[in-house]
Amino acid sequence: MTDSTQTATTGTASAPTSASFGKTSDGTEVQLYSLTNAHGLKVNITNYGGTITSLLVPDKAGKLGDVVLGFDNVSGYQSPEFLKSGPYFGALIGRYGNRIAKGKFTLDGKEYTLAKNNGENTLHGGKKGFDKVVWQAQPGSSADGQTLTLTYLSKDGEEGYPGNLTVKVVYTLTSDDALKIDYSATTDKATPVNLTNHAYFNLGLGQTKDILGHEVTIAADRYNVVDAGLIPTGELRPVKGTPFDFTTPHTIGERIGQVPGGYDHNWALSQTSGLHTAAAVYEPTSGRTMTVQTTEPGLQFYTGNFLDGTLKGKGGTVYGKHAGFCMETQHFPDSPNQPKFPTTLLKPGQTLQSTTIYTFGVRQ
Repeated sequence: MTDSTQTATTGTASAPTSASFGKTSDGTEVQLYSLTNAHGLKVNITNYGGTITSLLVPDKAGKLGDVVLGFDNVSGYQSPEFLKSGPYFGALIGRYGNRIAKGKFTLDGKEYTLAKNNGENTLHGGKKGFDKVVWQAQPGSSADGQTLTLTYLSKDGEEGYPGNLTVKVVYTLTSDDALKIDYSATTDKATPVNLTNHAYFNLGLGQTKDILGHEVTIAADRYNVVDAGLIPTGELRPVKGTPFDFTTPHTIGERIGQVPGGYDHNWALSQTSGLHTAAAVYEPTSGRTMTVQTTEPGLQFYTGNFLDGTLKGKGGTVYGKHAGFCMETQHFPDSPNQPKFPTTLLKPGQTLQSTTIYTFGVRQ
């Protein structure tokens, strides 16, 4: 019996393929890994930043289309325009996703100072977060489908954070049309950790110029009120009667004008234990649907408010305002400075484990 026959009989998929994705600005060659399933779904992920560069899923006519924003090679993710605007297309985010106020926090009586890269605050891990490092990559397969395992050692003091943090992220493209992301991490010193992925989705990409017609449901009845710098004030406000109420489906564009700057907020998910549904999205033109499940307590829903048409992506596509939306599963922003929020502290001897699943389908 050949290996391929054994693979078929155990129900596991053959390993992903890889190709060069170009060289980084310091001359490091990086790879692009392609995971596929039996239904034709395909996700491309580069070990530069653990970045999802494309995700092909069928529409209601069965036609495959790319539903994420990104670039054709690594140089797009390192261009001056991209680095200046900082949209973090598709990247793994760490050591701390979202914002930490004034770039500092106190832990065990010691104040730690972080790199400020978002006004007076720290955003998405600092000036060189996990989105800008080259991860060790291992393609493989599991009973669920093809996998890509990425590992990275964030050294003690990197970007100002304490502790040597060993991070492992496993991407799986499953046989039931889901992209599953399993995060795990260990540390040798107590440190705050908040890992997420920053994919920008547009389920009608190529058919719709923006995401304002997408219908969104979010399983949360409270959200974090933020100040002008998008730092939580500490108040968790009920969504009822506000433009933040997505407990029933609403299009993104329906009430976005009532939210200064657009949606870029953390919703406190109603269920916080185990794997739970965080959100559902439907795009009427393509018929595509996406469901988000997570073990995390929060969801940052962002509507591409800062995209302004200066970035040209795959195939020369211009990414204008609201060209994509993000659903970043996470702990709350600024948790190290807000003791009432669920803790993001990881201690030696503990293992952080977190799972998020994006499942795709169609509605006729």
